Amino acid sequence: MDFFHGQEALTIIQWILRAIVSYFFLLFAAKIMGQRAISQLRLLDFLIALIIGNILAHPLSDEQLGLKGPLITTAVLVLLYIFCVFLSLKWGKLRSFFENSPFPLIENGKIVYKSLAKARISIDFLLSELRKEKIEDIQKVALALWEPDGTISIFLNPQYEAVTPADLELVTKTFSFPRTIIKEGKIDFSELTRISKDEEWLKNRIKTAYSKDVYDILLATIDNNDTVKIFLYK
Repeated sequence: MDFFHGQEALTIIQWILRAIVSYFFLLFAAKIMGQRAISQLRLLDFLIALIIGNILAHPLSDEQLGLKGPLITTAVLVLLYIFCVFLSLKWGKLRSFFENSPFPLIENGKIVYKSLAKARISIDFLLSELRKEKIEDIQKVALALWEPDGTISIFLNPQYEAVTPADLELVTKTFSFPRTIIKEGKIDFSELTRISKDEEWLKNRIKTAYSKDVYDILLATIDNNDTVKIFLYK
């Protein structure tokens, strides 16, 4: 465990051990902090990521610095992060400090220029985001909101929205989400259990409908009507 402590020089093995320990420690820390810190980098998330990266970067590049202290510091910061996230969920004032309320960038087809300055974005950036949503005319936009995570939510005026079956009063089928039951030639037994099927039923269905074996199939899905669709290896 000498690689944990600061030394005049580290061997190649000790450098490797430091990297391995730091990697799995950060992996564990990210798992504890949850998907929110990964998918939505907001103020609190940005601060914790910046600090943790800075703390662990030094002992991974300087042999005279020990690894034990930075790991303890990182663990404390992770706990503080979780505590602050919990408080922000329970206390509205703290949540509003970490996460600003959304504000309009476009209202009734008109750009709110002051909001662009508040969001620190340019008109070119706003137009780029509209193009990504296949919107070529600003006047078609009823409302565009700048969200706390730095994304833009866009709502079109009703006359420019796509026509839906509900608008035409058409009867539609119930929603059916296909489940993956075979992936890369391997059966997902947990999915079979959820739909109350077994391996024998699946193999018979594939043999009857497609004359194929499980190991020939790249992907197979099943819907609510027990319809099995397969995709073969090319």
